[in-house]
Amino acid sequence: MPGMDDDLPSGLGPEEFSARIFGTSAPRTGGALELAPFRGVRFVPEIAGDPASVTTPPYDLIDDATASRLLASGGHNIVRLNLPRAAGESYDAAGRRLRRWLDEGALAIDPDPALYVYEAARDGTVLQRGLIGALGLRPESDGVVLPHENVFPGPVRDRLALMRAANANLEPIFLVYEGGGDAARIVDDASEDTPLLDFRADDGLTHRLWRISDPALHARVAADLRGRRALIADGHHRYATYRALQAHRHAAGDGPGPWDAGLAMLVDSTRYPPHLAAIHRVLPGLRPGDALARARAVFRVTDFADEPAALEALADVFASAEEERGPAFLLGGGDTLHLLTEPEPGALSHSMPFEHSPRWRGLDTAVLDHLLVGNLWNVPENEDAIQVVHDDPSAAIERARAAGGTAVVLNPLRVEDVLAVADAGERVPRKSTSFGPKPRTGLVLRLLDP
Repeated sequence: MPGMDDDLPSGLGPEEFSARIFGTSAPRTGGALELAPFRGVRFVPEIAGDPASVTTPPYDLIDDATASRLLASGGHNIVRLNLPRAAGESYDAAGRRLRRWLDEGALAIDPDPALYVYEAARDGTVLQRGLIGALGLRPESDGVVLPHENVFPGPVRDRLALMRAANANLEPIFLVYEGGGDAARIVDDASEDTPLLDFRADDGLTHRLWRISDPALHARVAADLRGRRALIADGHHRYATYRALQAHRHAAGDGPGPWDAGLAMLVDSTRYPPHLAAIHRVLPGLRPGDALARARAVFRVTDFADEPAALEALADVFASAEEERGPAFLLGGGDTLHLLTEPEPGALSHSMPFEHSPRWRGLDTAVLDHLLVGNLWNVPENEDAIQVVHDDPSAAIERARAAGGTAVVLNPLRVEDVLAVADAGERVPRKSTSFGPKPRTGLVLRLLDP
């Protein structure tokens, strides 16, 4: 694609590529978690329209049908900037559109640097409240910003091409940290004021945004975050893109600049624990009968004619005592559903990579990738052969039926397992976690040439 960055390493698998991008070769050296104020760019409702109509979920949750619907509505929807290919436009065209919207007044730059408080609520209950700012980019070896998933070169190249064309961060990534300190109090105090934005979107959530422009409060936030560390909950490919852009600018001799940070939302998990959902798989080219026959040779199989009963049985495995727990998967796509449990120990041991920790080898997504997908089913690991559905098992099952393929419904991973794996310097398999609620895209943007 025109504008793609040719300086990224090519020919690497996800583990090697992640190590190159995140910087994992050195021992941890420590450092400060930094979230700096910036001059946010926001839609002007009087010109751009209702915030509910111009903002969206994150780009990677928007399928082709949704993108087409948003584009058909016309106007200033953010999808025209962060998914321009859906409209048949280039990334350079998206960059020009961003500047045109600024010139026309549909977007405006806030006059002073600020941190922003974002809140998502349902029926009066706050589900998420976090602080949006410019996250200082650090190699993983510092032990400050911890990734927990590997990334693939293709999506990073794609996002880097867009980021360079737009010269902007178009949506925040999402991180969690253990806080309970002054920053959390500042966030909650800000939410007592009148918000800049307050609207209900088609996701059923009420979204609110506040601005913190007092430098004294910025200093207090910085002091509280110093010495803490954060886990990337959502946005690994975008964080890798931040790091790739930073490396490119430094290699070009640009020195320190706005590319040393990236737009991010930081959530104190002690105040607002994240919801961790599963990411289900659809394998359109694998017939349900073939998938079941091969799985039956290794797993105990329990058949269900009723979907709610099958989903309840899968959830029961998640809720069982730790010593009774094991990998569990629900296969769908045909007329019946099949719960896979108790894999044969020899086959499991033979399929799992020996270089990983026992905790990693016990993750359901690791067992799925290596024992089922890679060994028993021999399905290639690419987006055509393996599609994903976030947090909606029924949708995954229906999509598989429509394609004549197989759905694999999973339990979510446990937060403690994700944290432990990341803390040990490992990565959970790709598309293992769906943390939420994710920040709404289009509420605030960050220019790299303010």
